[in-house]
Amino acid sequence: MNPQDCLQILREVKDAAFATVDEKGGPQVRIIDVMLAENEKIYFCTARGKDFFAQLMGDNRIAVTAVNKNFQMVRLWGTAERLTEQKYWIDRIFKENPSMNSVYPNESRYILEPFCIANANVEFFDLSREPIERKTFTIRENKEQKKGFEISVSCIGCGKCQKLCPQQCISPGKPYEINQNHCLHCGLCFENCPVKAIKRRSM
Repeated sequence: MNPQDCLQILREVKDAAFATVDEKGGPQVRIIDVMLAENEKIYFCTARGKDFFAQLMGDNRIAVTAVNKNFQMVRLWGTAERLTEQKYWIDRIFKENPSMNSVYPNESRYILEPFCIANANVEFFDLSREPIERKTFTIRENKEQKKGFEISVSCIGCGKCQKLCPQQCISPGKPYEINQNHCLHCGLCFENCPVKAIKRRSM
């Protein structure tokens, strides 16, 4: 699994949830088609008259998530870039997504503006495996955002976290260690550590 594989899952699902913030800072979400996924970027479009377009132009922070029939979830968060060469990209999108021709026939397609997400963090979460599998990636200039929990040197080795872990992804050691690729981020270990040796990873 790599960043492009994750973006390809979004493309295959196609109808993904896209979240933005409005002019008052409120959360907004809607279903948008992922039109292309290539070169570690996803491409989409929206009409200039839509609230979605206005939100992107006001604050280009965006989050996208989708899950496929195999219970594999991809979550992406970063910034959306409005593309130049508008007609080129809209024509390309329509060529790859011919059903768009019935929605915006003929020249009406050019009311649409193309965007891509090129700078982002990507998370892959596979619930079909035992234990679950989680991977995170960065695309372009984005800095990795570490999530979940880690065990500090304050660990006394009691093993309580290992016994409670629903995915059994904690191994003995000095200190005990969480396998981040299988962690649910549920916080059960964090809440039950008798010496508070488990900390949230830096966001």
